[in-house]
Amino acid sequence: MDQSPTIEVFKDLEPKLRLELINQAQSAYQQAYVPYSHYPVGSAVLFSSGKIYSGCNVENASYGLTVCAERNAIFQAIAQGERDLKGIAIAVPTEAFPSPCGACRQVIREFAMDCPVILINGSGLTRLTSLQKLLPDSFGPEFL
Repeated sequence: MDQSPTIEVFKDLEPKLRLELINQAQSAYQQAYVPYSHYPVGSAVLFSSGKIYSGCNVENASYGLTVCAERNAIFQAIAQGERDLKGIAIAVPTEAFPSPCGACRQVIREFAMDCPVILINGSGLTRLTSLQKLLPDSFGPEFL
């Protein structure tokens, strides 16, 4: 993953918003319900309205019903009428950096052709990437 802060999609994400996304994602993983994996994840998403929504992963004894932090945050935004995703941050308390699963990448793609993706580890270090780097040649709503 590209660690350079000069990724083209980051040009419109001002430092104050980037920091707020990081802080909200870090706060969100503290609320995660993870009795099975013990792997808390938090996410924060920025939409074109300027509002940030956060979410955490919520596990279930029926594993298929588990919801990832990224989808939790996006779905909360969609329920409030948002449609244009401008950026996402994903945080974990471990030293390894997180990365969104395939299902989350596709849900992000539903609401953005490309956007900044900020990955945060437990030391507060960040890796910057983009949706197009994580999901090249993607399939989206414009194909239907």
